[in-house]
Amino acid sequence: MNTRVVVLDEAEQDLKDLQTYLIQHFSVTTWQDSYAKIKKSIRLLKSFPQSGTVPDEIRQYGTTKYRQVLAGMNRIIYEVRADVVYIHIIVDTRRDMKSLLEKRLGQQP
Repeated sequence: MNTRVVVLDEAEQDLKDLQTYLIQHFSVTTWQDSYAKIKKSIRLLKSFPQSGTVPDEIRQYGTTKYRQVLAGMNRIIYEVRADVVYIHIIVDTRRDMKSLLEKRLGQQP
């Protein structure tokens, strides 16, 4: 089954923020490597949308509708609805997920 992937505006902004951070603190090459891993993970979601796991930070709220895949040092938080994958968050694995999840996913329908 091939699904459609929609990167939501917030996740697009996450990518821009990640790009700025990695280029400023590391190098363009580091950004390019990270971006390639993110794109590969997103492509895999088209064929295997259920391949991710439910993050512990989300499970503790009693929901399993959001999943994650890892792409290098980044987490991609997404939701599958019918044949569409909605990407909500793309973030460094070292980021405080609890506050980010409350801010982002708490606003979602």
